[in-house]
Amino acid sequence: MLEGLLIGLQTALSVQNLLMVVGGCLIGTFIGMLPGLGPMSIIAIMIPVAISIGDPSAALILLAGVYYGAIFGGSTSSILLNAPGVAGTVASSFDGYPMARQGKAGKALTIAAIASFAGGTIGAILLMVFAPALSSVALLFHSAEYFALMVVGLSAIAAFAGTGQVAKALLMTVLGLIMATVGEGALFNLPRFTMGIMDLQTGFGFITLAMAMFALPEALFLVLKPRKIEGEGDGEIKDLRITRAEAKAIAPVIGRQSLQGFFIGVLPGAGATIASFLGYAVERNIATKAEQEEFGKGSIKGLAAPETANNAACTGSFVPLLTLGIPGSGTTAILLGALIALNVTPGPRLMLDDPQIFWAVIMSMFIGNLVLLVLNLPLIPYIAKVLSIPRNYLIPFILFFTLMGAYIGQNNATELLLLVGFGICATALKFADYPLAPLLIGFILGGMLEDNFARSMQLYDGISFIWERPMTLGLLVIAAILIVLPSYRSRVAKRKASGVADGD
Repeated sequence: MLEGLLIGLQTALSVQNLLMVVGGCLIGTFIGMLPGLGPMSIIAIMIPVAISIGDPSAALILLAGVYYGAIFGGSTSSILLNAPGVAGTVASSFDGYPMARQGKAGKALTIAAIASFAGGTIGAILLMVFAPALSSVALLFHSAEYFALMVVGLSAIAAFAGTGQVAKALLMTVLGLIMATVGEGALFNLPRFTMGIMDLQTGFGFITLAMAMFALPEALFLVLKPRKIEGEGDGEIKDLRITRAEAKAIAPVIGRQSLQGFFIGVLPGAGATIASFLGYAVERNIATKAEQEEFGKGSIKGLAAPETANNAACTGSFVPLLTLGIPGSGTTAILLGALIALNVTPGPRLMLDDPQIFWAVIMSMFIGNLVLLVLNLPLIPYIAKVLSIPRNYLIPFILFFTLMGAYIGQNNATELLLLVGFGICATALKFADYPLAPLLIGFILGGMLEDNFARSMQLYDGISFIWERPMTLGLLVIAAILIVLPSYRSRVAKRKASGVADGD
């Protein structure tokens, strides 16, 4: 292993590969800020460039840099405009955007940059140490375990609800699950609920729905419910630094979510999006009552958790790709295609047959995360000035990138009609004080939940897989605890309150 590390470090520090790291990070960061052009689209565009390089190590380092650079940069539009640049940064907007509206855009971007750097770096350390062992753990997860993991994700839905909004959150989650059934089903490759519209055969586009739930309502809110934004109109962006108390508060969050995000990323099919949502949910559930009230209103923990988790998950997704040849997400599936095109066979023997490729990619992640931090921190005052743009210019700006992102996501005009329709409905729901995040989570998890449940039913000829597979049963028990825990904590708090009132 030590010999492989030295070979990898030597390969990663070559002039060509250093240029690949910097170039990939720059491309990923700046294009990742644009809604709609997520890592999959950027990497697909960059594959011909990577193949033309000829050197597999340099090509994979370039594409890997684009991948985690896009996740790193995707948080910018989520925080400043409430328009998630990539799917993995949707959860970052829950607290990042409220911070920006409170005049703390600089601080929010600083926290996002530091959390992203920490998550990516810790993830790279874990990848270096545990990659061979974790590849065997990933093989233990079958359809039944993935179904149970999706249930765990849905059981944490209360974390995305405000005070007294659990019923509304459940209703929105069910609506999201219903929307996930549009298109071809898991059991039969026949279109469902498409109303004869060919463009709906593959279902609703995630980017379209994310834009409709967050970006479009924000633009409409600025028109229908104008309000003065703190710091709007003055060119000075204040409060860039985080205090010692804030650093102390987010440090344990970063530590926990680096570990959790990485291990979720290791599981094929999970990815950065699920890691970010689960990271946010876990941190809210374990927070104190006073801290829970801050979530969704500008909590620094609520921003640090998903930003750490999604970057750690990106690094973790390279474990099944490099050690098993199994793509952990849509993005790593494209990376797998690029590897095959470069005559590199990922799998258990990659570490032995091509150690310079395996270890060079891992070592480049350390360099890449440092490059991203150095590039982004000095630019924060300038990036944050987006919020100083007058409202009459900002609204068309948001609308343009929202429409462009939806169109690029599926490349058909139907998405624009869906975007407008869902956006109007989302605005009405927002006025009625319904949380929109649970709908999106239900939509994301719904497809995977159905697919894995259907496969498990076929394999076990019923639901016996629930008690026949211990790991599945264990995950479902965790889901039950997550469902019961909020009401239990609420009862305990009420008893304490009544005890104080009685003079105990």
